[in-house]
Amino acid sequence: MNTVWIVLPVLIALMFQLGIELDRQAFAGVARRPAAVVAGLLGQLALLPLIAFGVGLAFRLPPVYFLGLLLVACCPGGSSSNVFSMLAKGDVALSVTLTALSSLITLFTIPLVMGFAARFVAVHAGAAIELPVGKLLVQNIVLLFLPMLCGALFRHWRPRAARRVHELLGRVAFPALMLLAAVFFVQYASTILENLGVLGLAAGALILLAMAGGSLLARLFRLRRAVRRTIVIEVGMQNAAQAIAVATSPLIFDSGEMAVPAIVYALVMNVVLLSYLKLLPKCTDETASDGA
Repeated sequence: MNTVWIVLPVLIALMFQLGIELDRQAFAGVARRPAAVVAGLLGQLALLPLIAFGVGLAFRLPPVYFLGLLLVACCPGGSSSNVFSMLAKGDVALSVTLTALSSLITLFTIPLVMGFAARFVAVHAGAAIELPVGKLLVQNIVLLFLPMLCGALFRHWRPRAARRVHELLGRVAFPALMLLAAVFFVQYASTILENLGVLGLAAGALILLAMAGGSLLARLFRLRRAVRRTIVIEVGMQNAAQAIAVATSPLIFDSGEMAVPAIVYALVMNVVLLSYLKLLPKCTDETASDGA
């Protein structure tokens, strides 16, 4: 069974949930704090793919895993980043704004970056991996934009029902992702275990470098502590479910092996982010010592 038929409903539900969270305030935040939005998007859309490219080269990943890791880095922020931002005493409204904007922008940046990566692999590794850009764009619109739009419209027309649905999806989202991870792990257990060492280190390096880069960007923009924490989380936490959907889709790469970095990334990401939350100083007062 192709894992994509499991990941698709999970991804659609997550994007529908994100759409319910959107309102005018989410996008009004762009005008109110452009520096924070620019810093977050720079980290997600520019810095993160560059880091993934460097990590893939540094670890000398095989072409399929190199592309898989880069695919994760090209995806928008994960929907769970909003929850992590809340737990970190970050700026949740900014987190929602960044997740929504990155989900829209990556509709177009994923084909561009992955097209370049596929050509790079073909030239330097002799591995010809075809990327159907048109089909990728259509799939992203169907899986990301349309569910978000439906969620936003549902909230507009049925706000009370939308709140109940949002709460329900919030309760089942994480178990659904864990189920997806478990099914994928069972299906590709031998491949994952065989490459867990190098992919785990590569994923860990990607996440830690991305979080450090996000923190540096936030400091360069002189953003307050709560905003810095949100940007660190947003840059360090990507939508692995979307990466799995693209990698395993019969319309795109149709490669379970290319999705392996995404599942390893998801496992490592949760460990790193939970550790980050644990290490954060308890005090969130702006006058306190200058934490992450």
